[in-house]
Amino acid sequence: MLKVRLVVASLGLAIILPAASTLFAQTASLAPAAPLPSQILTAKKVFISYAGGESEAKIWSGGPAQPYNELYAAIKSWGRYELVAAPGEADMVLQISYSDPINGVGVSTVGGGSADAQQIKLLLLDPKTQIVLWMLDEKSSAAHMTNGRDKCLVDAIDKLVSDLKALTAQATAPNAAK
Repeated sequence: MLKVRLVVASLGLAIILPAASTLFAQTASLAPAAPLPSQILTAKKVFISYAGGESEAKIWSGGPAQPYNELYAAIKSWGRYELVAAPGEADMVLQISYSDPINGVGVSTVGGGSADAQQIKLLLLDPKTQIVLWMLDEKSSAAHMTNGRDKCLVDAIDKLVSDLKALTAQATAPNAAK
């Protein structure tokens, strides 16, 4: 009976130890978190830029500039940043655009393209060099009716702003400067 227990225990260890060492090796090989570009954490003034999409089709009830208008309203209501009228006055530029990555073209409505794979991108740019500091993106599954597309757009922009809030919250997190 003792032999059976030893065999079972040995088999258990033979299974557990390699799995544990593999898990440890995977955890140990992860690089430590790199610091974020300082502008993301310290920006006080932002300029909002609209890069449009690969197609300027009117897919929202507010027209092709609706992503810009929705982002502007969301950032303004957040209150973290002062919105400025020119990129030269800004510490950082928030550039919004949309695309249909599956088809490789801007989202279109009747007659072609897929409005279901719409992607809203938010680039965080250095206003002096135009270097991309960070990119956030959200997919927006667009419904066939305009009101559905509008709601999907608002939801996607709300998620982008939430992602931006989480990113900038790292500035106030304990040990963020270390």
